Amino acid sequence: MRFDATFPQNFRCLSVFVAGLGLISGLKAADATKPIFGPTIVNPGKPSGARPEGMVWIPGGEFSMGSGDAAEMCGTNEPVFDAQPVHRVYVDGFWMDATEVTNAQFKRFVEATGYVTVAERTPRAEDFPSVPKEMLRAGSLVFSAPKDAVPLNDVSGWWQYVSGASWKTPDGPGSNLVGNDSFPVVHVAYDDAVAYTRWAGKRLPTEAEWEFAARGGVAGLPYTWGKDLKPGGKWQANIWQGHFPNQNTGEDGFVGLAPVASFSTNPYGLSDMSGNVWEWCSDWYRPDTYSVLAAQPPPARNPTGPSESNDPTEPGVPKRVQRGGSYLCTDQYCTRYLVGSRGRGEPSTGSNHVGFRCVRGP
Repeated sequence: MRFDATFPQNFRCLSVFVAGLGLISGLKAADATKPIFGPTIVNPGKPSGARPEGMVWIPGGEFSMGSGDAAEMCGTNEPVFDAQPVHRVYVDGFWMDATEVTNAQFKRFVEATGYVTVAERTPRAEDFPSVPKEMLRAGSLVFSAPKDAVPLNDVSGWWQYVSGASWKTPDGPGSNLVGNDSFPVVHVAYDDAVAYTRWAGKRLPTEAEWEFAARGGVAGLPYTWGKDLKPGGKWQANIWQGHFPNQNTGEDGFVGLAPVASFSTNPYGLSDMSGNVWEWCSDWYRPDTYSVLAAQPPPARNPTGPSESNDPTEPGVPKRVQRGGSYLCTDQYCTRYLVGSRGRGEPSTGSNHVGFRCVRGP
């Protein structure tokens, strides 16, 4: 999608839209054989220091990384070829934030440093020479449910570039964070997340660390909580129910973002590893990453991703990996809340369904 002057801040990249869609054009299945998930072998070691506030210990170890067939797992025909083949990976132990970074936490960072997020910066004319100067306004992408059903091949039917939208004003001018301290911070671009992690003495997780943590020591299940979408008829994550994108029935208790830790934790004590907001990872995105790793002697040890990005759907637009899906995910359109699936986003683009969490070493 080329840059459109009516969306002045990086809307030329499908970033959050592609991350939400999860569509990989022109790719074929990396491995036609049925994926094999071997057992997770958890490291026996314990951390030497005290538990950092708000973090949980992820022991690391060897596990099977990747996704099976989405149709077989949850009845959707969405392709997940970029998350195949399933391959063996080893990661060292690490600490991970129990929840996504909240508005209250991000506010403390901004107050301490004076940091200004990408969404709050006016785009530079030299970066967008074809855009009229009066159109270069700070802002971000905001989901807006249409009144009626719309074609699912045109994301402009439910996404709007809103001048003045940022982490402080998530729905645009006039909105605020009153009463929302415990909600995940959104409208954070990749560099915003990295700046926060450096201030906090942490870092973003690699994609392998994120998936090991999300699986909770259990091998091969489609969801972070188990094999069934609604065990006992109860929703386990903040995702979309109803007809996308015009009707969210809120059966899970929420029609938009949810406060962090609104649902049960996974076996490692992590909340919201599926749904709510997408989470930035440190890896560059390529659809062939898993094929490259699978061709090497197993296991791949502490992989940090490729040295550069390539997304065939938007050649020349670099992407970073995003994981976990968001409150907009649905089996009608995007099932990237499946634990082994992948998303991606253009690093300088934020929206009101993208956030992050941090990790640090032992």
